[in-house]
This record gives sequence, C-alpha cells and structure tokens, in this order.
Amino acid sequence: MAAQRLAALHAAAPSAFSSTSSASHGRPAARSSTTALLPVALPRAAATLRAAPSRLLPQEAKAAGSGRSVRCMASASAAVASGAAELKAAREDIRELLKTTHCHPILVRLGWHDSGTYDKNIKEWPQRGGANGSLRFDVELKHGANAGLVNALKLVQPIKDKYPNISYADLFQLASATAIEEAGGPKIPMTYGRIDVTGPEQCPPEGKLPDAGPSAPADHLRKVFYRMGLDDKEIVVLSGAHTLGRSRPERSGWGKPETKYTKNGPGAPGGQSWTAEWLKFDNSYFKEIKEKRDQDLLVLPTDAALFEDPTFKVYAEKYAEDQEAFFKDYAGAHAKLSNLGAKFNPPEGFTLDG
Repeated sequence: MAAQRLAALHAAAPSAFSSTSSASHGRPAARSSTTALLPVALPRAAATLRAAPSRLLPQEAKAAGSGRSVRCMASASAAVASGAAELKAAREDIRELLKTTHCHPILVRLGWHDSGTYDKNIKEWPQRGGANGSLRFDVELKHGANAGLVNALKLVQPIKDKYPNISYADLFQLASATAIEEAGGPKIPMTYGRIDVTGPEQCPPEGKLPDAGPSAPADHLRKVFYRMGLDDKEIVVLSGAHTLGRSRPERSGWGKPETKYTKNGPGAPGGQSWTAEWLKFDNSYFKEIKEKRDQDLLVLPTDAALFEDPTFKVYAEKYAEDQEAFFKDYAGAHAKLSNLGAKFNPPEGFTLDG
C-alpha cells in the first residue's frame, strides 16, 4: 500500500520540488486544478420542539431541550474527531512525500503564500485574504510572487483527492508545518478547521507578498508584515525559514543557476541556497547572513536588512547566537502566520495533538 501511495504522489509531480524561495517573483506558473471543496460541516441544531405547552411540564421541556443540546454537542465532537483523524492520516502521507522528494522548502512556501495575503484592515471574509485555500486557483497561482508554486499544488493534490473532506487551506498549512518539523525544526502549535473560498473571484489582488529586492528593504518588510498584523520580532524570526531552500534565477530573478551546494540536488539540481545544508532547519541562516563569508550562499537585500536595521539586528543577533530561542519564537510566529485571515469551523478550530 505504501508503495502504491508513493507512486501516485510521484506521478503527480516528478519535478515539483525544484522551486523553494519564499520571496520569488518571476514567470507566471502553469495552469492547475481549480476544484473547490469545503471541509466537513458541523451538524446544525435539530428543529425546535413544537409540542403544546399543556402536553409538556416545564421540567420536561427543559429536559428535552437539554437532551437535544447534548446530541448536537456529541455530533459536533464526532465531526471534529473525524476531521482530526483525516488530517493525521494526511500528515503521515506528507511525511512519506517529504522522505522521497525532499520538497520541504516549497511546501513551507505554499502555506506561507496562501496566508501571507492577509490584510488586517479588512474585516470581511474572504476579502481580507489569508489562509483560505485561494492559492489553488489559476488567477492567484499566476501572481509573480507565486512562480513555481503550481509544482507544490501538484505534490499535495493526490493527498487532497484521498482526503476530500480536508480543506485546501488546512492542507496547505499542514504541509508547511509538517515540512518544518520533519526538517528538524520545532513543533508548530497548529490549529485546524479552516474553510476554503469557493471560486477564483474570491482570490486577493496581486501585490500582497514581499518583494526580494525593494529599494528600501527594511521599510518594505515592515509595510508588508505590519499589514498582516506582525511585528519586527516576527519579521526577523520568520525570515529564518530561509535556512531551507534555494532561489532559482529563472523563476525569481535572484540567485545563481547552481552552486557547489546545489549542483547535485537532492531533487532537481540548481539554484542558490541561503545555507550549506538547505534541507536542515536550524539557525544557520542568521549565522551565514551575519558573516557573509561564502559567495556560494545567497544574501538578498531583504536578508541583509536584518543586520543593517537597528531594531531588526537585535533579534537577528539573538537568533544567530541562540538556536533554542529561535525555535521557540519561530514556532509561535509560524502558527500565528498560518491562522491569518482564516475562518474556522468550528469557530475555535481544533488541534491534532492533545
């Protein structure tokens, strides 16, 4: 069974792990599926009892209402348990996928780019953007910052087909968090139950995601991340996820075609990585950006700004010295990012691990 499952996943995207930069902005992605599926809906309350007052004593009516409430709560709990079971099974499939395709970076980018369109100044859903599964539609996949992410969608689509009650929004965030954890990073305290948008007309406009090379990098980062409701500390710690992955010039306009660290893969060879071990999640990104001692490692203007801006530098220096602090702060910031703009069912969401 495991062999059949992996064969299906590979058939969907034999080269889907070739792009990884979370800041890429280049050629439009190819067309992809636009199927819209919603997550498991919780049962609605039963119709109100219509018995005549003379037929039910007050205490009997209260007992009947109480029983009805208990049944609804039990049904809701069963729906959540079913959704959690499917997500746990999907997580195991994602782990198997990661073992064989080494697609950790592009799955992180998939989750980030779905949630990173959030605008805290817009209250209505889904107009506010965020983690709502809109990235599966062609119109958003073709945004310049999403170049190559069609490959990530191809990777996870067989898992979505296998577990149709999971929303795309949940699947994208599950894949992102699982990729961090499987690369050696911290456990992310995730919440699930996100609802998907239903059509491409609900996609956010282009221009919501960060640019890799703005004229004023620190100001640009603040403009984008403050709009999401994130602060300077979260900007710096989330930048640390560039410890994973490579930037490809044909997609983002940044990086070398290949380096001594990327010419042999794993996965499709090529691109330029920020760190030597670009499939390992640790604090080496901050160390390398600080030292700038290896010309084969990438430093974007937005990376350099972390040690040039006085406020950013305080956090960047801290994370370069203290991996435990980086992991702790990263886990919280990643979880926060994954919830931005999301609408949950049930409203409080649910967790998978206690």
